[in-house]
Amino acid sequence: MTFSTVGRQAAEHELSISRLIDAPRARVFRAWTEPALLAQWWGPHGMTTPECEMDLWVGGQFRTLMRAADGAEYPTMGVFLEIHAPSRLVFTDAYVPGWIPSGKPFMTAEVTFEEQDGKTLYTARAMHWSEADRQAHEAMGFHQGWGESLERLVALVTQGMAD
Repeated sequence: MTFSTVGRQAAEHELSISRLIDAPRARVFRAWTEPALLAQWWGPHGMTTPECEMDLWVGGQFRTLMRAADGAEYPTMGVFLEIHAPSRLVFTDAYVPGWIPSGKPFMTAEVTFEEQDGKTLYTARAMHWSEADRQAHEAMGFHQGWGESLERLVALVTQGMAD
């Protein structure tokens, strides 16, 4: 079952990041879908992810807790809307207990993994309900935070992870 929530109209309220990763797509997808692996790279530099739970089915929960060096905690919760192994994940994401600026889930995230000659073209899109939500996420540090997470993901799948 797939919920059709990701449409082109969302692009006007979108933030995205993309990179060609020198690792097979199955490995990158696995790093995204196994909680023990995701906990090793999720979050910007200086953050840890001591809690990660995912029910990897459509309608299943995706929950993380990031912790900063100063002890501040940033819990998130979402629901998987689409899972197409090993090419695509779509899920909602909202900070809990409640930074939901528009009263709707904070965003819908789409992560794609495209095979390119043994490498993976990785693209993460954050699609927001409104321009205000997009601007707030960008001001929170989307590009730096997601970029640093991506650096950590790349290090894991290219150096620290067996198939």
